[in-house]
Amino acid sequence: MALVSVSILNGDLARLAEVAQTIEAAQADMLHFDVMDGMFVDNISFGLPVLSCLKPLVQLPLDVHLMIEEPLRFAERFAEAGADLLSFHIESRSDAAETLREIHSFGIPAGIAVSPETPEDTVFPLLEQMQPEDFILMMTVRPGLGGQQFMAEVLPKIQRLRSRIAKLQIPLHVEVDGGINAETGLLCRKAGADYLVAGSYVLGAKDPAGAVRSLTAPF
Repeated sequence: MALVSVSILNGDLARLAEVAQTIEAAQADMLHFDVMDGMFVDNISFGLPVLSCLKPLVQLPLDVHLMIEEPLRFAERFAEAGADLLSFHIESRSDAAETLREIHSFGIPAGIAVSPETPEDTVFPLLEQMQPEDFILMMTVRPGLGGQQFMAEVLPKIQRLRSRIAKLQIPLHVEVDGGINAETGLLCRKAGADYLVAGSYVLGAKDPAGAVRSLTAPF
């Protein structure tokens, strides 16, 4: 059974509290919070003050995705601000192994995000350092902007990653983010993903709860 993490990135930024409450009312499993610094990606989004303000408004776990140059430098502050899961990019400037250890020290699951152009085997040396409930976040769009078209060429990478995880017998999750709807979400689930990040598909729907349910329909 897949879990659904709904991104607020494409919500009405003037009404973030209402967006968060809509996500919760739709019975999503997590709220996805994208952090962009304008350097790692060509966009700037939310930061620490917004996360701190959002934390008391919802009961959902906050799935925080750091698209920033130096995640190691900021990991502690995002954990303190309310992140319940914290992912960072393998392509960032921070040492990945050290960043994993830092996130683990706060007692929350750590995720390693992989951009579409990065080979999935880049994360293989780190898998045995990861802990149960950690995850690999496979980007199915280029990081930085919401509303992009799903990149089907990432699907074989998800399959190879899931195969490697199974071989190592490590209970890790595979999250996908970008262009996710009922159709593409199903493709990702069949490839081995069990966390789906959706944004505009849910928040733009007339029935957000129905959209969430469609992402986890049996196959």
